[in-house]
Amino acid sequence: MNSYFKKKFIIPIIASVFLFVGVSFKDDFFEIAKQIEIFTTLFKELNKNYVDETNPGDLMDKAIKGMLASLDPYTVYFNEQDVVKFKINNTGEYTGIGALITRKEAKLIIREPYKNFPADKAGLKAGDEIFQIGDVLLSDFKDDATQLFRGAKNTKVDVKYIRQGKTLSTQVILDEVAIKSVPFYGKIDDKTGYIVLSHFNQKASLETKEAVEQLKREGAERIVLDLRGNPGGLLNEAVNICNLFVPKNEIIVTTKSKIEKHNTTYKTSREPLDTEIPLVILVNGKSASASEIVSGALQDLDRAVVIGSRSFGKGLVQRPVELTYGTQLKVTISRYYTPSGRCIQALDYAHKDKNGIAIRTEAANYNAFKTRKGRNVYDGGGIQPDIELEETKWSPITDALVKNDGIFNYATRYYYKNPNLGNQIPTFTNGDFKDFKDFLKAEKFSFDTETELALKNTLATAKKEKIDENISKEYQQLLLALQNTENNLLDKNQKEIQNLILDEIIKRYQYQEGLYQYYLQNNSEIQKATSVLNNSIEYKKILKM
Repeated sequence: MNSYFKKKFIIPIIASVFLFVGVSFKDDFFEIAKQIEIFTTLFKELNKNYVDETNPGDLMDKAIKGMLASLDPYTVYFNEQDVVKFKINNTGEYTGIGALITRKEAKLIIREPYKNFPADKAGLKAGDEIFQIGDVLLSDFKDDATQLFRGAKNTKVDVKYIRQGKTLSTQVILDEVAIKSVPFYGKIDDKTGYIVLSHFNQKASLETKEAVEQLKREGAERIVLDLRGNPGGLLNEAVNICNLFVPKNEIIVTTKSKIEKHNTTYKTSREPLDTEIPLVILVNGKSASASEIVSGALQDLDRAVVIGSRSFGKGLVQRPVELTYGTQLKVTISRYYTPSGRCIQALDYAHKDKNGIAIRTEAANYNAFKTRKGRNVYDGGGIQPDIELEETKWSPITDALVKNDGIFNYATRYYYKNPNLGNQIPTFTNGDFKDFKDFLKAEKFSFDTETELALKNTLATAKKEKIDENISKEYQQLLLALQNTENNLLDKNQKEIQNLILDEIIKRYQYQEGLYQYYLQNNSEIQKATSVLNNSIEYKKILKM
């Protein structure tokens, strides 16, 4: 191996490894250097000798990500394109079209245009299938196609798309897009304010503070803070949000690691906004990380009543580390602990079962801790609410409808069949549900449940073995029985399916804001939170006030 190669590649890699791992130079230097040299030699010889052309960048990307996958799902490598997305998520700002987009084969599907942003102004709607951006046909573009919508403010981008079978075109003018941490706040009733906190970017605490102040000006005397579905984000923003409701110098979270410099105690550092206003926090199984820091700390300090279902259980802290050539490592550096001393991490990534799945902490092994006023709280499996509500988990048939766009595609058709609905909330009748089932049948919708996939795979295997004709009759009987079962399951789960259809339809006409407005009076968790806040005796009893 020549000295130039060592200097250019091996030494910088070794240095960066030491930077984020914090290993003992004395004990581990030789082993790390040895393994890096083995890998570097292998990588060089592979690319030099392999029978077909290789893509070194792609190979390295897969190698690094495969290595990190053996640790935990939060320790990840970002290539140059990934870094851009990561920074957008943290800052909440980027230049683009302002829409939720997914890729499906050779098209980009508009899932949700954000109100008054470029895609919306250009007339793009949910369900539109973009197949060409500028001069680029997406069928020929295998990379992340959303990067074709990146550019300077006021850049004009020509777009061709399919809507309800018709080919159309428009021009999108790129603009700055601010992803709000607080996408909605409003009044549930005359005295109860409601705030949706969807993620923790750099503006989370500022937006939450502004929402609380405005609601108080409008007469709110109590607050519901909705963290359902919030996956987390910046730890310091979680601390700052707690600081809105608790005094200065209060311990909110402590991080602990084998590396001394990562052992940190985070305290509130500012004067609070309001330490007395009654507060309810809503959580569910998708509330994670920073959401759990906020709900766990305010629960431990007896400052808020937590309502909903047990949160996700992510008690690990990550830190981004800049690497060479614009790449980045996000690495787990510590565990965090709430003020009472509990770590709510649910999965043990150091111990995995025979299938490589991290072992979940059993409820029997949870440890009890005390809140400031002596209430029992527990570690090991997320934040357990003070008032637990049964978490609504979709049935397998509903999950299949969502996953395979049955509900999304029906809502698209509904929107174009009913163009003048406006701000009205539609009444979804049994007749409408029958229309939905007819739509699925006409579209030959495939549920792709595990049973259906297994049946299809059986036929495919039979064809390979040339015995499909022998089992054709039995296969058709099974397929018919399965279809009848799926139809019965649609009827059995009609209520939850209708609710999801209605949610999707409301967004088509009234955007996210309209859906939140609908939830204010129709969501059972919000109704329970309001009931608790309206009953000061119950509220104080829960918190031992």
